[in-house]
Amino acid sequence: MSDFFNLLMTATEKQRFEFQKIDTLQRGSIGDISLQTYQAFLIQAYHHVKHTTPLLMACGSRIPHHKEWLRNAIAEYIEEELGHQEWILNDISATGLDPESIRSGEPHQSTELMVAYAYDMIERINPVGFFGMVLVLEGTSVALATNAAEKIQKKLKLPDTAFSYLSSHGSLDIEHMGFYEKLMNQVIDTDDQHTIIHAAKMFYKLYGDVFRSIPV
Repeated sequence: MSDFFNLLMTATEKQRFEFQKIDTLQRGSIGDISLQTYQAFLIQAYHHVKHTTPLLMACGSRIPHHKEWLRNAIAEYIEEELGHQEWILNDISATGLDPESIRSGEPHQSTELMVAYAYDMIERINPVGFFGMVLVLEGTSVALATNAAEKIQKKLKLPDTAFSYLSSHGSLDIEHMGFYEKLMNQVIDTDDQHTIIHAAKMFYKLYGDVFRSIPV
């Protein structure tokens, strides 16, 4: 058992700090956003979350047999993540938008690039790099989701049905991060560790660009 999780957190501290300074995140954390901003966030969330299960499946298919423990963990993630994009469409509907128009729509280019990088990492570089994305997306949920959801709901006076994705992921991803920490501490291959750190730094930039694309 390694202490890779703490190494990963230390190695990405600068990128995490820069990410947390993004204006949309700062204002969202105190509920100081408009309905249009919240809707734009949900739309981009839908367009990357719908790829979570396919990405996990692709990742699992490329894990070598001597790392079966990691494939088993991916199977657990898949079970947890199935259908979350539909939660987002339900939230979008509760804010007054047509969810089917979002389903058939196109993501912002920043979202498309982040998703493309995730697939490329899995297919071309090293599938374990996907866990750099997990750190960024689930770590952000733990830090911001539940607290932000309550404040945004109060500001926008929207029903609970408009916050199923954001509210659930605060508490859900706290559990996920505990699982993630234990999983990362089983990663002892130095090349895998390097790839995860590199990918996490990239995803802080790419996911940050998604938030920077959202009008405040």
